[in-house]
Amino acid sequence: MNSATLRSISLVLGTGLLAASIPAFAQKQKTVEKKIYCWDENGSKVCGDALPATAVDSARTEFSASGMPTRRVDRALTDEERSEAARLAEQQRLAALEAAAEIRRELAMVESYASEDELQRAFNHRIELIRSSLETSRLGIDGARRSLLSLLQRAAETELAGKPVSKALGNQILAQHHSLRQQQEVLEQQLQEQQAMDEELTSALERYRELKTTDSNGRG
Repeated sequence: MNSATLRSISLVLGTGLLAASIPAFAQKQKTVEKKIYCWDENGSKVCGDALPATAVDSARTEFSASGMPTRRVDRALTDEERSEAARLAEQQRLAALEAAAEIRRELAMVESYASEDELQRAFNHRIELIRSSLETSRLGIDGARRSLLSLLQRAAETELAGKPVSKALGNQILAQHHSLRQQQEVLEQQLQEQQAMDEELTSALERYRELKTTDSNGRG
């Protein structure tokens, strides 16, 4: 047998041995990469080397063939939970935007007013508008109250005279009472606005001092 024939036989044998070793190597790799899944099912822990369709959305822990945990998968969210998560994410986004806007407003406040007096004067116009509205409301309430008392007095005098109170007078009394109540509600709202304005001014002055102090220290 010549050398060329020997080389051919060796090549065939080598190729055959390589082909025979490939399935064994692949099987070995498959065994190494095999996973074990453990999940809760009806309150009990279930484990297996395959994950059934009924457990795909369940929380589970994945283990390697050697028993080491390799991955933790949370359960899939329901439609309601996804909606709630989206709502919270949007809420946090808007809160972050508002916080950023507040920082910009504060920086603008420091840059716009050279002193606390200037800041105070900027608020004074709004404060005077509220005070003027309060005075107008109080005058209106006093007038409405006097009108109501006058109508009630007329009704009382009519009854004392032994006469029935007319429907028109009764309607006037009801309408005037309703108007008085509305004006009192407006006054109450204005008082709340005045309190909010005072608190806003106090907070703005305090924050202005803090930012000015920080700015001065930074420059120093």
